[in-house]
Amino acid sequence: MSERSLDWLRQAEKDIEKAKSDLETGYYEWACFTAQQAAEKAIKGVYQHIHGEAGGHGTKALLENLPFEDRLAWLDDARFLDKLYIPTRYPNGLPQGIPHDYFTKSDAEQAIEAAWRIYEWCKSKISQS
Repeated sequence: MSERSLDWLRQAEKDIEKAKSDLETGYYEWACFTAQQAAEKAIKGVYQHIHGEAGGHGTKALLENLPFEDRLAWLDDARFLDKLYIPTRYPNGLPQGIPHDYFTKSDAEQAIEAAWRIYEWCKSKISQS
């Protein structure tokens, strides 16, 4: 299998752009979810780069299993993003209403910032070799 870490990283960057677009148009729940997806893809790019196996969708777990000591600096961002994986998309992830009723501009901004920090860290790992 060919090494495609840069493809994963490029898609993560496009996902961050999409999250910013959703933020601008008031789709805060989708901005949050897309930010989570961007971080997940960036991290999976690092796994591709080191020829590792990346399973699942939890950014925290994915980060914890990487062999880089400085990965721990991004766990709070990953924890935050993982909380957005289901309730941003499904009404049954919330007590009532729909995701659009719950997620705010501030949530979306925080998610995009967290995803960007993880993306930048992943980019630095992939570009080191």
